[in-house]
Amino acid sequence: MTVDNDKPEDSTRTIWARLLNRQVQFLLDLLVLISAFVLAYLLRFDFQVPERYVEYGLIQLPLVVLIQFGTLFVGGVYTFIWRYIGMTELTTFLKAAIRAFLPILVLRMAVPESLAAWRVPYSVILMDTLFAFGGVLALRVIRRALAERYETEQRVAHGRNGRTKRVLLAGAGQAGVLAAKEIHGRGDLGLDVRGFVDDDEQKQGSVIHGIKVLGRTRDIPKLVREQDIDQVVITVAQASRRDLRRMVEICDSVPVKARIIPGYYEIVGGTVEISRIRDVEIEDLLGREPVRLEEDVVIDLLSGATVMVTGAGGSIGSELARQVARFGTARLILVERAEFVLFDIDRELRAQWTDGEIVPVVADVGDEERMRSVLAAYQPSVVIHAAAHKHVPMMEVNPTEAVKNNVLATRLIGALAGEYGVRVFIQVSTDKAVRPTSVMGASKRVAELVVQDLNSRYDTRYVSVRFGNVLNSAGSVIPIFREQILAGGPVTVTHPDMVRYFMTIPEASQLVLQAGALGHGGEIFILDMGEPVRIFDMAKDMISLFGIRPFEDIDIIFTGTRPGEKLFEELETTGENVDNTRHPKIFIGRLEKYPPEEIDAGLERLRELASGGREKELRRFYNEFLPEAKLRAD
Repeated sequence: MTVDNDKPEDSTRTIWARLLNRQVQFLLDLLVLISAFVLAYLLRFDFQVPERYVEYGLIQLPLVVLIQFGTLFVGGVYTFIWRYIGMTELTTFLKAAIRAFLPILVLRMAVPESLAAWRVPYSVILMDTLFAFGGVLALRVIRRALAERYETEQRVAHGRNGRTKRVLLAGAGQAGVLAAKEIHGRGDLGLDVRGFVDDDEQKQGSVIHGIKVLGRTRDIPKLVREQDIDQVVITVAQASRRDLRRMVEICDSVPVKARIIPGYYEIVGGTVEISRIRDVEIEDLLGREPVRLEEDVVIDLLSGATVMVTGAGGSIGSELARQVARFGTARLILVERAEFVLFDIDRELRAQWTDGEIVPVVADVGDEERMRSVLAAYQPSVVIHAAAHKHVPMMEVNPTEAVKNNVLATRLIGALAGEYGVRVFIQVSTDKAVRPTSVMGASKRVAELVVQDLNSRYDTRYVSVRFGNVLNSAGSVIPIFREQILAGGPVTVTHPDMVRYFMTIPEASQLVLQAGALGHGGEIFILDMGEPVRIFDMAKDMISLFGIRPFEDIDIIFTGTRPGEKLFEELETTGENVDNTRHPKIFIGRLEKYPPEEIDAGLERLRELASGGREKELRRFYNEFLPEAKLRAD
């Protein structure tokens, strides 16, 4: 066995270095305290101290310095790491100053005139306290400033081949100041902040953290030329989509590289450093205001509960599992038939969440025997049903599978939930269920009717939550565009007028939970999706964000609408009463329910057609069963 002889020596050197550092700090503080007392006496007598008071001062000096040094030590000042002195530590210095000032003042008033040598003049007490404690604080601030400057110079010299990029920070708010401070202390980033731009009139010309506000965002082109700027970093943590797009377009017009700091929720959540600057992505331009949950009602639903999420390996299902975990769930059942994606989400949650039990279940939600055994074994109180076939063109050529997974499996898992006493059943639906023109949309509309029907048959509260496309979900348009751009193109868009609603995966998942907590049973909740986005515009934006020009460096071609696709998705249906809820982004669509016998007959007919592979008849039946449906029957 070999012994690493360097480690004890390194430890010893570290200890001695710390001791030496502490001793040097003691000596410097004593020097400041002594100097402050002498300066106070000199100022008291206009630098002409009478001989008698020189004698008095020499008697008083040791006592005053001892009291002041003692309050610094007892107050915990020497437990601070001088490199991290900030506003929080300032309070401790202030308290130490008061604790030293009061006994010296009391001594001055209590000692009789016969002991004049021990009576420190009032003006000296006041000036000495200010000089002494201001001095020891300033000493640490100066040490920190010098050390940071030295380390920054060293890191810049050795990092990124010594090439420093000049940056302009767009946004001088709290996030901008945090970014500037962190960049300043991180020389290894190779960034040199030349100034801020901000549209706030009151900030113009001001200096924030040593960095001047040079102008407004409209001045970016001029400042880029004057300051030789390499990058503009957008440091507005909650910028609206309109403002962000405007700043990116200004940068494109120069042109200069536009980058961005992480989103506000990431910074506050501690998941990323604010200085982890990245390229602006299409998700940023499509971003919306952060979701604000009524967390008390979600906590009431999930805290201490056993929750089952079906389709837990999918884009929405996995994010639902993450959101559920953070609300104090006692046990989380992850149901997924694809082993690999189940392995991924199981491993991720085990690494990040240790407060509850995680049970990965490989199962098909359409397998009655398997699902019955799972429900019997774990007795969940909440079931979130996200398992579904969701791709419109794929289901157009596999319509019977859409029936099996989206309709019949929903009926099965929903009925079992009622049978085993589940408290709340939440079904994830889609805007494609509104006046459906595709097999997928029709199957999800029938699934909504099924869930609504189950609510009248069991004590369980059944709700459906309907929303549009989610950004970056598997198989969605953004990952496809990204792959096409990286491959050199062309980028394919089905139709120049195709528009869609978009929502981030975390936002959609949080609102699903919120809706589930608000529901009394039987509702179809509709999420506010904001403004629709033209897919053609999205393609052009993505190409521009890669630093290339659409139709010049890379082509965009139109391939024609695919079977079952609409040009414009909707979130409301005819005859639907849309009511507000107490959450501003969630609405209730109250649809007229189908009679139970009609639901039963319809499901039996769908089962018969799917098992027989009779696809044309299946499409025709959807149009008969759903008066609002308009499926192509050939």
